[in-house]
Order: sequence, then C-alpha cells, then structure tokens
Amino acid sequence: MENIVLNLPAVISAILLIVAILVVITNIIVQVVKKATWDKIPTNLLVVIVSMLLTVGVFLAIFQIRAVAITWYMIAAVLILGIFVAYAAMFGFDKFREALEQINRYKR
Repeated sequence: MENIVLNLPAVISAILLIVAILVVITNIIVQVVKKATWDKIPTNLLVVIVSMLLTVGVFLAIFQIRAVAITWYMIAAVLILGIFVAYAAMFGFDKFREALEQINRYKR
C-alpha cells in the first residue's frame, strides 16, 4: 500500500489509460454483439453488462498478476469504475458520432 501512495500519479495515469482502453473495447464488442442480436437487447443494458464484465475481468487479472490481495474496497472501486466505463462508452461514442456528423455537414 505504501508503494501505491508513493507512486500515486503513475497509478492514476495507468488507471485512466486502462479505462480509455476499456471504453474502446466495450464500444467494439457492443457494436458487434448488437449486430448479432438484431437489437433484441437494449443497447444501454448491453453496454453496462459488457463494461462490468470487462472491467472486473481486467482488474482481477491485474490483481492476480501483481499478486495484490483483493479487499472489499478494491472490489467496490472496480465496480464503480465499471459504471464509469459504461457511462463513457454509452455517451462518449454518441457525442463523437454527433461531432463527426457536424463536421461532415460543415464540409458540404
């Protein structure tokens, strides 16, 4: 724990990088699964499920690789981080698509 506190800026930047990668992977998986399920599952629910599974899986793998003891507050933090990933995946992609559409409209 003392090591994490001493390297807090590096830990925060690593977590933000992992979250950004998880958002991209979540968007890709949701787009593929959404096409495969023919829109039978609501997209927002699918995003939450995929993001939670990915986030928990990735952080459990990181904890296992780094031999970190998992405590209750780490699990709570990972679940909250999964909600952040879902939020960013749901609304970040929509805003990005809207921005691209606006750019295309201005070009015409």
